[in-house]
Amino acid sequence: MKEFILVLFCCSFVLGNIKVLVAQDALKTSQLLRDGETIVSAGGNFELGFFSPESSVNRYVGIWYKKISTGTVVWVASRNNPINNKSGVLTLTAQGNLNIIVNLTSDVIWSSNSSTLDKKIDAVAQLLDTGNFVVKDVKDNNVLWQSFDYPTDTLLAGMRFGIDKVTGLDRYLTSWRSNDDPGTGDYTYRCDPQGFPQFLITDGSKKIYRLGNWNGIIFSGFPRPVSNISLSFVNTYKEVYYMYNIVNSSMFTRLVLNQNGVAVRQTWAEKSKNWVVFLSGPTDICDNYGKCGKFGSCNIANATICECLDKFKPRSPKDWNAGDFSDGCVREKSLDCRNGDGFLKYSNIKLPDTESCRSYESMNLKDCEILCSKNCSCTAYTTLDINKGSGCLIWFDELIDIRKAPQGGGQDIYIRMAASELGGSKGKKKETVIIVSLIFSIGAIVLGLSITIYMLKKKKSKRQEGRFTLDTEQFQSKESQQEDLELPLIDLFAIEKATNYFSVNNILGEGGFGPVYKGIMEDGREIAVKRLSKTSRQGTNEFKNEVVCIAKLQHRNLVKLLGCCIQEEEMILIYEYLPNKGLDFFIFDEKRSKSLDWPARFNIINGIARGLLYLHQDSRLRIIHRDLKVSNILLDKDLNPKISDFGMARIFGGDETQANTRRVVGTYGYMSPEYQLDGLFSVKSDVFSYGVLVLEIVSGKRNRGFFHADHHHNLLGHAWNLFKEGMTEELIDASISYQGHLSQVLRSIHIGLLCVQQDPEDRPSMSYVVMTLGSEVVLPQPKQPGFFLERNKFVSETNSSNQNISLSCNDMSITLLDPR
Repeated sequence: MKEFILVLFCCSFVLGNIKVLVAQDALKTSQLLRDGETIVSAGGNFELGFFSPESSVNRYVGIWYKKISTGTVVWVASRNNPINNKSGVLTLTAQGNLNIIVNLTSDVIWSSNSSTLDKKIDAVAQLLDTGNFVVKDVKDNNVLWQSFDYPTDTLLAGMRFGIDKVTGLDRYLTSWRSNDDPGTGDYTYRCDPQGFPQFLITDGSKKIYRLGNWNGIIFSGFPRPVSNISLSFVNTYKEVYYMYNIVNSSMFTRLVLNQNGVAVRQTWAEKSKNWVVFLSGPTDICDNYGKCGKFGSCNIANATICECLDKFKPRSPKDWNAGDFSDGCVREKSLDCRNGDGFLKYSNIKLPDTESCRSYESMNLKDCEILCSKNCSCTAYTTLDINKGSGCLIWFDELIDIRKAPQGGGQDIYIRMAASELGGSKGKKKETVIIVSLIFSIGAIVLGLSITIYMLKKKKSKRQEGRFTLDTEQFQSKESQQEDLELPLIDLFAIEKATNYFSVNNILGEGGFGPVYKGIMEDGREIAVKRLSKTSRQGTNEFKNEVVCIAKLQHRNLVKLLGCCIQEEEMILIYEYLPNKGLDFFIFDEKRSKSLDWPARFNIINGIARGLLYLHQDSRLRIIHRDLKVSNILLDKDLNPKISDFGMARIFGGDETQANTRRVVGTYGYMSPEYQLDGLFSVKSDVFSYGVLVLEIVSGKRNRGFFHADHHHNLLGHAWNLFKEGMTEELIDASISYQGHLSQVLRSIHIGLLCVQQDPEDRPSMSYVVMTLGSEVVLPQPKQPGFFLERNKFVSETNSSNQNISLSCNDMSITLLDPR
């Protein structure tokens, strides 16, 4: 055998480093698969060979997609034992074992252990179009081993995800350690056969997510069926597993357990050439296992997400009110089985952990109730199969990991309750009250509709189908009070579908208003979805303000508002999607900042200036942004800037130039002195913020948090000192090349210093800024910038004279400061 291997090695050496594809889709015992050679499935869907993940130099044997997304690996053989060079060889022994060896030696670093037979067989290892790599006996076509029985992090169509109770084979997913290392990671996704089988993601032994029980149609944790995919669940005395198949054979989909412990359902989008996330779990905070403790229910729509089930109360009220829900809830009244407990129905929930459950397929719901009532240890029951309306599922322990099911996809459960909680006369009285309340409610609705119709006719207001109309009388604008603003109204379900039901994986960022999600509409448009957080203290006013401010603003340097949604207590704004995120993503990162050369930065400086000029002067409404900062400058695919986030903006009438407020909003480091200290704001407040932006763009440094070994000034003070000493060039970001553009860079710094002068009257208008950026006109000498004093002196003076102002060092927007 060794002589045979040596002959093969000598013959193959002649080929040198040329990469040769093994023509067929199979590996025979007479062949070697060297590093650089691959086999391809008959239909061309998958390819098998040696690979290195991302920037790693280690080599592994794996399977990846061939037709699409080359490089997306779905299975790895030697994941915990890589090869650090290209000397690896995959062989198939005469006994039907796959082995990975190094340097054609007898050192086996991985084996499939396909067969325990000593005798030789006619074996072949074949890569199928399903992505399954099988070893079989050619004579009787008996499968000896298959990769589908030993998945890594990916579940493909046709794979059985679960346990063979006869052989003990457990098919489960484990995450990669990192993008560079496919070794066994921290997270496991597997079937738990205890009680009624369920699928769990664990971090070690800790449960972090539970898919929910199979209800005959789908798993209760994923109440939304996936189109073009059929699901099946098998639970017998021999095996328990979940499997999915693709209805449309031209579609490619996969389920991946990623390195963050999230199970992600992805489908290949041929048009955009990328993987699109359709479902994921955990999706939100309510998917975190046992978030609200025993007998607690999680509801993502509530400001306080945890609540006790009806007839239950917090076990530790003090901790519960402080936001620690781990102790869960207890019954308000203790059970007394001998006096005849009853059951209370709870609807639209993700059923609790089924580890302590028993199932009875032949029972109906009434029989289930009788069985549970006879056993004092039984805590709850429900229908096992909602598709057939039959079967019985019974709990024998305290109930945990309950949540209000999103999109109405939950199930009913009947929980054991003390008889006194279900009193007959009390129940009838309650029923009567409900009926009377409904009658009054219907009457109120009818009356309300009548009044609304009358008022609408009187005011000649209109609500056209598919449009959202806002009467601007409810806002502060004088000039716009006579107008109605119309905005496309987008259906909530379409937004949910576009954002994968507000998946955490789709979050682009988050501010005081709430999270912003990336979404893809059915027509392929990419959108950014800004969702008002129900716990936000800003929220409602900012939502209305933003709609009024930019509903009809159209400028290439302002982010475009596409529509809004006000269904089911949601307040959502839909914007154009800008792929390059915020300007801060680039200029404050050591590596990414190099991709912004000087022409790109100057284009951004110019674009922001033109956007501000439009707001201050050229639009129908004079608008002061009041929160202009580097993170509110978004970049499109061509790195053109767009001003965003108008939640704190103010609209001025034609004759207004300045206002005063006791509600100071904005971000430290960008607010002008007169605004931060006295509450006075005007267009010159935005000019000051723009000047800070210019100096940050040129230097690549933040104004707040700036440090220099020779002094304690912020970035403005540092720039001012360099300017006075004729050393302005030292301010320029070392990562950018400005050869041939030095005069333009120095001119930008000069203009930036003019914009941040202490006195608002000394600052230029944005029309002057735009004009001077594009000309060679002689610029006036700037005066000392605002907040020039060294930090320790400024802080001590501020603290002595403004005791009610608290300073923050972060880059978040602030509100509700009362200056003196």
